Amino acid sequence: MKITGYEDLRVQRTINSIYQSFEELVCEKDYAKITVTELAKRAQINKKTFYRYYETLDDLLAELQARYAEGYLKEIEDYQYPQDLEKSVAAFFEYSTKQGEAFDRITTSTNYTGIRQQMVNQVMSKTWGQSSAFNRLNDWEKKVLLEFIQQTGLTIYQEWIREGRQQPLDNLISEAQTLMRGGVDNYLKSK
Repeated sequence: MKITGYEDLRVQRTINSIYQSFEELVCEKDYAKITVTELAKRAQINKKTFYRYYETLDDLLAELQARYAEGYLKEIEDYQYPQDLEKSVAAFFEYSTKQGEAFDRITTSTNYTGIRQQMVNQVMSKTWGQSSAFNRLNDWEKKVLLEFIQQTGLTIYQEWIREGRQQPLDNLISEAQTLMRGGVDNYLKSK
């Protein structure tokens, strides 16, 4: 349930408690092992209250991912593609580092591949989908380009997290920008 700000204060507290408890559980265990019973107990609500707002844990996870996507899209809403690729790459890494451990688990774990892909598709559609250079490509070429961009950024971020964030963030951003800019420019020129 997306909070609009017009809900009763008790409803807002309940939803926030569900979110907080869910993020804690995501950090502690594999998604497949999280249960509604455990989540409700941690959020100090009963299961019926959970089901009043969400049909399944998958719905809660999808809403959490949508929140992450919305936040990132706000950061890049005025960017033009491919011109602002470097700014977008920097924004992705900077935004991601501010989201916390639950975001990192969802972003780096294979347990969340499907839901993560939904978020990526939403972001790519609202960014590259608006690009005239991108829209001149055929469907196969679009798919290849988006896959390259997505996998390059995601793989670099995942590896950085796995290695305990040892590299300075600025280095990480610079490497990703160089790889993506070179690949995207060369690909678009070849078309």
